Amino acid sequence: MSTRIRTANLGPAASAPRPPLEYEIVGPGDAPVVLALGGISASRHVLSGPVDPTPGWWEGIGGAGRALDSRVRRVLGIEYLDGGSDEAGLPQREVTTHDQACAIVELLDRLDIAQLDAVIGASYGGMVALALAERWPERVKRLVVISAAHEAHAMATALRTVQRSIVELGLRAGEATEAMTLARGIAMTTYRTAREFAERFPAGAVTRDAGQRAECEVERYLRRAGTRFADRMSPARFLALSLSADLHHVTPERVRVPTTLIAAQGDTLVPGSQMRTLASRLPRLCGIHTLRSRRGHDAFLTETGRLSRLLTPILDD
Repeated sequence: MSTRIRTANLGPAASAPRPPLEYEIVGPGDAPVVLALGGISASRHVLSGPVDPTPGWWEGIGGAGRALDSRVRRVLGIEYLDGGSDEAGLPQREVTTHDQACAIVELLDRLDIAQLDAVIGASYGGMVALALAERWPERVKRLVVISAAHEAHAMATALRTVQRSIVELGLRAGEATEAMTLARGIAMTTYRTAREFAERFPAGAVTRDAGQRAECEVERYLRRAGTRFADRMSPARFLALSLSADLHHVTPERVRVPTTLIAAQGDTLVPGSQMRTLASRLPRLCGIHTLRSRRGHDAFLTETGRLSRLLTPILDD
């Protein structure tokens, strides 16, 4: 088994030099390659390996007997392109899901990978996966799309627009970290379900800080999540990738790759009805499944055992 971390020089973009695409690949050199793409906060470090033994963001579906078993598959992860950053901390340019797909194809060329055995994309990664399959079907043997559709749902766009406005206001006010924390707090309410929140944070669950200020338990949870996010993502990168999700559009009839869809129960951002619409328009639909969970959109991260059991026969077919 081997792990490689490299930078692929992708050359100039149409309007400005495109930054290099970073990647990590884990697994035997002669094994089929599976590209794993997650949400906007996912990194190239999908699974642990010899070079980086720390757990990856999708560690729960890697390992012996699981869907991404790096003993028999090479698992490729990337760092998404973003729009750079200007002096005000705003993105310098827009980045679309098709831009991400183009960068992936150029990386595959440099790695001498003619065709991916599978692309598994969840959330924003599912959007990128669809864009890749739409324009470069010959590079994808099979496609698995989890909690993503051919275009953004209007409610998801509305919620992300508010988040971006908060961050932009924070940049103008010199409170970027606080703004990122608040924006992520809103996002967390869309990644999970009302049922989970009600079970985890019962009514009346209030504590008081040193100044005796009342603080709800759910408030503390959202602030912790927001603080962690603000520590690892810049405002410019967040703004670019959030907007990229809302600019996303793929024509399903042009996705001529065998495709399996997995919807998450109770998903606020990508409702099951939207994924069923996508399913009805795909020319080579292999199946549509529902991932049972009380976690909603984040089920692809939290229900790894169930998800691995769904993915394994798809990848082994």
